[in-house]
Amino acid sequence: MQKVTKETYLKWYEDMLFWRKFEDKLAAVYIQQKVRGFLHLYNGQEAVLAGALHAMDLTKDKMITAYRNHVQPIGMGVDPKKVMAELYGKSTGTSHGLGGSMHIFSKEHGFYGGHGIVGGQIPLGAGIAFGDKYKGNDAVTICCFGDGAARQGSLHESFNLAMLWKLPVVFVCENNGYAMGTSVERTASHTDVWKLGLGYEMPCGPVDGMNPIKVAEAFDEAIQRARRGEGPTFLELKTYRYRGHSMSDAQHYRTKEEVEEYKKIDPITQVKDIILENNYATEDDIKTIDKRVKDLVKECEKFAEESPYPDKNVMYDVVYEQEDYPFLQHKL
Repeated sequence: MQKVTKETYLKWYEDMLFWRKFEDKLAAVYIQQKVRGFLHLYNGQEAVLAGALHAMDLTKDKMITAYRNHVQPIGMGVDPKKVMAELYGKSTGTSHGLGGSMHIFSKEHGFYGGHGIVGGQIPLGAGIAFGDKYKGNDAVTICCFGDGAARQGSLHESFNLAMLWKLPVVFVCENNGYAMGTSVERTASHTDVWKLGLGYEMPCGPVDGMNPIKVAEAFDEAIQRARRGEGPTFLELKTYRYRGHSMSDAQHYRTKEEVEEYKKIDPITQVKDIILENNYATEDDIKTIDKRVKDLVKECEKFAEESPYPDKNVMYDVVYEQEDYPFLQHKL
């Protein structure tokens, strides 16, 4: 793993702050109905992505995740203006406005999507890793999912085959405590999700998902193991989301006091404190970064607002058609 330096902390602060403000802007324009459908925001979980990216090799490693997926592709190199435009349903978006919030995708940058089906990305993540092993690529796939998806049967099938075939994949449960709105305590007989790996003799364990250093260290160990051909790892990143499951979530399952307690260990605040304590930057330097982040978010919003919607005919261009399909009844 690259050494964690002054530059690392400054990058983490700026990246995580941008991701947070990007999501905040999406929440605001969603209320204005400029972004439609479901919207799942990443606020509070930024340390997971920051730490993972520090340990990954973005020239070859890949990532696949669930539908809380706006900032991951940005971290991997996708133009944030295109991500914002995709959420607006505009033709300049990552999928020309046809994917929307839950289906950001970039093959160019190794981001294989947000997936709307709960747990649907888990076997796909194993499959991507299988492809890399089959082709002899020295690449690792990061496969992320939430604590709710950990209850899917496809997880067990994927874990079994990944261990059997020693696939270069890191399975990551971003445990933010409540899945869609039900606590882990109410969905399982144990609260340590990471222990699911024990049944397959898969290296596994819990990680402080609010601390990017702890995250980076855990990912580095898992990625290096996979790169050596020793197979998968299962990490449970214990994190927390400050917003609801989606914008329509009334959050009756938790108290405001609980949310405020977790905000005391906000990953952005933690990193900012380290920067100031170690004199990596002054308060004025921080203000400069804050302004740069604010300006970039405005730039993304302006780009999305001014971009055109796709032509209606475009939606027909991405639908498979077979004129001689045998079971279609044609009118005489």
